[in-house]
Amino acid sequence: MASGLMLSVICFELIPEASLHCTIQTIILGIALGVFMMVICEDIVEVSQKNKKIMYSSLYKAGIVVCLGLALHNIPEGLAIGAGLDSSIKLGYSLAFIIAVHDVPEGISMAVPMKKAGVSTLKILTYVLLSGFTTGFGALLGVLLGEVSEKVISICLSTAAGAMLYVVSGELTPEYNKLYIGKLSSLANILGFILGYIVTQI
Repeated sequence: MASGLMLSVICFELIPEASLHCTIQTIILGIALGVFMMVICEDIVEVSQKNKKIMYSSLYKAGIVVCLGLALHNIPEGLAIGAGLDSSIKLGYSLAFIIAVHDVPEGISMAVPMKKAGVSTLKILTYVLLSGFTTGFGALLGVLLGEVSEKVISICLSTAAGAMLYVVSGELTPEYNKLYIGKLSSLANILGFILGYIVTQI
């Protein structure tokens, strides 16, 4: 379900929004950049855990990679909030509320694999808060820069889409197929996709 939720955010929010102000070539380059960044991040996570001699499950690694992907995804959201606040307080608050609603399924997609891996609730909340910190950082940049170029935000969105696409295809989907072979996981994936579509249309 977490995999489906993230996929719907990519299909119905990130890519359509980015395509409003960018060419197809730019979006493809942004997606490729996002994928490349997540590959590097994944390698760093694996090396750091091995160097510390920490035994961790693949579910825990999936949760960490999801956390990194969402942290990257939250930067353009923060930029949008900051630019909105610079334009009008009402617009900034409206954007903040909408993005907060949209972040609910993203938080679920991060928490589910970590909880299944046996990570404590407090530690999961800490990871979620850290990934959300980039939203505040992006909002600060948006306020300082004022009218942020829509093209810059679109490039950030397509890069975030690439990062999340790698998380879904490289971490979450292989993980749920490994845990359970049957129709139920595929149906849950589809359900998550539908629920994500509903949330992105609010």
